[in-house]
Amino acid sequence: MAGARRALTAVSRRRAALGGALRDGVAERTRRLRTAVAPVTDTVTPAGWVVGLLAVVLVVAGPLLHWRELVVAGIFLVLVLLIAVGFVVGRSPLAARLDLARDRVIVGERANGYLTLTNPSQRRSRPLVVEFPVGAGRAAFELPGLAPGALHEELFAVPTAHRAVLDVGPVTAVRADPLGLLRRVRHLSEMDRLYVHPKTLRVDGSAAGLIRDLEGRTVPKVSDNDVSFHALRGYVAGDDRRHIHWKSSAKTGSLMVRQFEETRRSHLLTVVSSRLEDYASDDEFELAISVAGSLGTQALADGQQLSAAASHGSLPAAGAQRFLDGLSGLTYDWKARRLVDVARHLGSDELAASVIVLCIGSGVSITDLRRARQYLPVDTRAIAVRCLVGDEPSVRWLGDLAVATVGRLDELAVAVRRVAA
Repeated sequence: MAGARRALTAVSRRRAALGGALRDGVAERTRRLRTAVAPVTDTVTPAGWVVGLLAVVLVVAGPLLHWRELVVAGIFLVLVLLIAVGFVVGRSPLAARLDLARDRVIVGERANGYLTLTNPSQRRSRPLVVEFPVGAGRAAFELPGLAPGALHEELFAVPTAHRAVLDVGPVTAVRADPLGLLRRVRHLSEMDRLYVHPKTLRVDGSAAGLIRDLEGRTVPKVSDNDVSFHALRGYVAGDDRRHIHWKSSAKTGSLMVRQFEETRRSHLLTVVSSRLEDYASDDEFELAISVAGSLGTQALADGQQLSAAASHGSLPAAGAQRFLDGLSGLTYDWKARRLVDVARHLGSDELAASVIVLCIGSGVSITDLRRARQYLPVDTRAIAVRCLVGDEPSVRWLGDLAVATVGRLDELAVAVRRVAA
């Protein structure tokens, strides 16, 4: 029964991915056409299109049916549209300013903003509707008429129930006719942006348990210049003379130089799969992003180097703020590659990491994990964190690949300690 349910979920997610890719393709092909007709389509409302189409039908059908009343009705509707034009022409003498109390919040935190409207003109403005988009939604306020030089303020709250990058604004003044046939907007301010960061937590001991610094862990890779001595070898033209071991050279009668084992600085790479089929639910995807965010911000707080990637490519990781900003805007990628292909196409800087953490959902099979591990450097510690909402934390090993399962974000520290044990 559970297997059949997982299969149905996989089919449903695959269908959703194909549908999303189809919508994106249609939108891209029609982009130029939609831009060209936008001045008309943005002004005429659906009700206006119905009235206009009905007016044409009545004016054409009246003479054909020898029915004068239809022609009169059609002309009346044309006059109604012309009257509606009078309500939307003209300019609004208003100026607006949109201020967010904070431009970065965590999921669930309150995000407040202030909207200030002024009338800098010498004439009184008439009442109208002022609105601005907030992500996919829209906030609207009824603005009374303002006297010359008057000011009006509104306080608003932005919902932050979901991780996102929200475009707030621009503020627009809406002029419309009483029947709602035409609707004309004018921009009054610039657009602002609000980052809703994913939930993260501090993972105590992760640095000590997972990543070794310069004085710590070495890798079995011989280098001619490092700090961990390995062996001596004969001098070759071009070797640095500072590495000549003079005592051994005097004993053997030939120049001997030192060899070293290469050590790596603390460098964490987090990889989040953004492939829809890799997750059984959106909650798994959000948990995977929170896991990556928690490990990444912990590494940066400990002074370690961080790299980040998703299925589509690299993510910003120069600092905790930029890293979380990148995770805030991470969505499903309809053209995302499988985890195996993501591991195969990692950049050289990313492959230089000392620890690689793969944040995935229940849709990634054990076979895919084994194959992905084959494309990662053998001297890099690889960990896969499978996010299965509601499951108990556990750790299993696939060769040198640790596979940790977490069901809640607060179980991440337990999984990290078990991996590091």
